Amino acid sequence: MAFHEVRFPDNISRGARGGPERRTQIVELASGAEERNASWANSRRRYDVAYGIRRADDLAAVVAFFESRNGRLQGFRFKDWADFKSCLPSQTPGPTDQPIGTGNGAATLFPLTKRYTSGAQSWTRAITKPVAGTVTIAVNGIAQASGWSISITTGLITFTTAPAAGVAVTAGFEFDVPVRFDTDALDVTLDLERLGSITSIPLIELRL
Repeated sequence: MAFHEVRFPDNISRGARGGPERRTQIVELASGAEERNASWANSRRRYDVAYGIRRADDLAAVVAFFESRNGRLQGFRFKDWADFKSCLPSQTPGPTDQPIGTGNGAATLFPLTKRYTSGAQSWTRAITKPVAGTVTIAVNGIAQASGWSISITTGLITFTTAPAAGVAVTAGFEFDVPVRFDTDALDVTLDLERLGSITSIPLIELRL
């Protein structure tokens, strides 16, 4: 599937609404008890960026971006301002933020991930679109300035020499969400002052 390595305009995405979605099947039994089953192993995010349009220039930028992606055809990057770091929103990403694997003396490839934890439960999210220049790596708690490279199109870390067996590999980073438009039509409204708005501009996360 085609994907354009460009980011939706930040000044418009800052005003977006949306977040993670789960798919759960719930069957109510005759006794009133429930059986619940997760249809999706991973969440999928949905957004609506129409709320970020405040000026006519914003409207023009969205229309140009939509046309350049051919509507729903091409994927692109999106900055989720509520969740775009390996650390808490108030902090700065650091090389020990997220565990991404344990060395075995042979493996040189480690995918970026982010772990969400509450109590004893956690869920790990694959990060496939890190932001260039923001990724830092630590091995056994020691920051590594060299000896590795990052693919900003896949989120894969490649080490020149495989980390030794048993050592923890961690990372810090900023990241984008891979999305596409979830509509092939934009309903544009112009008022008397030639200021514009669009009722809804839905985006949906891509699973790459």
